[in-house]
Amino acid sequence: MKKYILLISIIVAASSFNPPKKILTIAFGSCNKTTEAQPLWKVIMQDNPDLWIWLGDNIYGDSNDTAVLRAKYNAQLAQEDYKELLAKVPVIGTWDDHDYGKNDGNKTYPVRKESLQIALDFLGEKKNSPRRKQEGIYTSYNYKVGRKTIKVILLDVRYNQDPIERDSKGYIPNATADILGETQWKWLEAQLKDSKADAHIIGSGLQFIPNEHRTEMWANFPSSLQRFYKLLADSKAKGVMLITGDRHIGEFTKKDIPGMSYPLYEFTSSGMTHSSVNDTLNKNSLRVGALVTRKNYGLFRFEDKGKTLEVECSLKGEDGVIFTTEKVSY
Repeated sequence: MKKYILLISIIVAASSFNPPKKILTIAFGSCNKTTEAQPLWKVIMQDNPDLWIWLGDNIYGDSNDTAVLRAKYNAQLAQEDYKELLAKVPVIGTWDDHDYGKNDGNKTYPVRKESLQIALDFLGEKKNSPRRKQEGIYTSYNYKVGRKTIKVILLDVRYNQDPIERDSKGYIPNATADILGETQWKWLEAQLKDSKADAHIIGSGLQFIPNEHRTEMWANFPSSLQRFYKLLADSKAKGVMLITGDRHIGEFTKKDIPGMSYPLYEFTSSGMTHSSVNDTLNKNSLRVGALVTRKNYGLFRFEDKGKTLEVECSLKGEDGVIFTTEKVSY
């Protein structure tokens, strides 16, 4: 009798064993108006993503009235195709100016504390989460693919951003202005230097590398940008990739950073419901692949190849069209 019990136990254990998933699919995007048609959710669901990442302008709140912000988030939660994704796919995210509450907003925004809590409600953050007690929406997550680990780090470039000036041509870079705030800087340093992950995705509402336009970007905060690049190099973090939004375009950018042993890629996906059609504002000498001026979202496909981690990133649009693709190995 004991032999039969042992045999049954072995069979049950074997049937319940799930080998590590060797492919991880992550979709991401930004710039989503609740008052516009949202044609991409059905296409995104066809990719069977394991994760969706909001990169900001998740709604267009643009108000000091918290009731307005909450109503617009609720409208997005009620959108039928997004409801389907939310029921099947984990959702994480950060914000940018329009969902923060003010166009080009910074730390002077008067209801930033209240806006933070409303945004975290939208993202399904638990009421007792430590994230609700900090000064900003930044956070991190770890995901497994095979025997590899992917770390997602989401930054907050609004809550503690110093004000900067602009003229008729655009923003004027300010060498003393900071974009993250010291507490977030120390947190980011710990996230990178203590990490054992095989790849790192760092998300920001604003672009890091492109600097030839005069709209909002990390380059308007040159000391912050150089501090960021130095932190990447000093930390020796593996496989860092940047994902950004804001610009109403899609593009991939590649830059060699002193001290980094591999090129730094930035994948910008922006314009889920509306996109730019003016190419003259989008000069980028470091762009690789096509400039996308149609509605788009980003898609990562990570695969554990044993000795290496292979990453394919695509920008996709309506009807599943692929605009551009880049492959990287770490």
